[in-house]
Amino acid sequence: MTGDLPKAQPTPDGTLTVFSERYGELYASRHGAGRQSRAVFLEGSATHLHPSPRVLEIGFGLGLNFRTTLKQVSGRGAALAYRAFEAYPLPASVLAEVSAGEAHPLWLALLDAWDAGVLRGELELGGGPHHLRIDFADVNAADLPKGWASAVYLDGFSPARNPEVWTPPLLARLAASLASGGVLATYSAAGAVRRGLIAAGLDVEKRRGQEHGLIGKREFLVARRA
Repeated sequence: MTGDLPKAQPTPDGTLTVFSERYGELYASRHGAGRQSRAVFLEGSATHLHPSPRVLEIGFGLGLNFRTTLKQVSGRGAALAYRAFEAYPLPASVLAEVSAGEAHPLWLALLDAWDAGVLRGELELGGGPHHLRIDFADVNAADLPKGWASAVYLDGFSPARNPEVWTPPLLARLAASLASGGVLATYSAAGAVRRGLIAAGLDVEKRRGQEHGLIGKREFLVARRA
């Protein structure tokens, strides 16, 4: 990365986000990054209840969804398998800034190995019952595990800014990556996204953000594989 590094910005719940010059958007909600991560992705996908979750994330970004999930799963003694795709990774120094105070050994190991992993094109780490793999690549050109994920976190930048990760073909591939009963969760409630998920064979539910403690987020989607 060249030029000045992006500056972390506080959100009302105490978590930090960063503005992306590439996409012209924040990486996470300015109304409460941590709150949205918990409500939309962790709880929306029911990962907080799964006995041994397997998460596929599109858009690792600041690692917020991974940190949220790792903390909750570790706290109840469950095992976590987590695979993510990130096409444009930030430097480790930015991830360290937004996660100041995070002490989980797996996250600290990620920070130590991050920049070298970016150069290699992938990062794979294990820590006790937890396993993490990140592919620094375009998910559209990647092989996805079929029938594997208990949850898919679809957390790319908005369809208007980053349409490549919201296309019907990719939504169909993400649906196929879900295990039976698996849930795809996304902050987007765009009509085209909803129709794409339905066309992919998922049962789609639109949830109201206010009912889940979200400010500035009217609706979001969860989609279940029967």
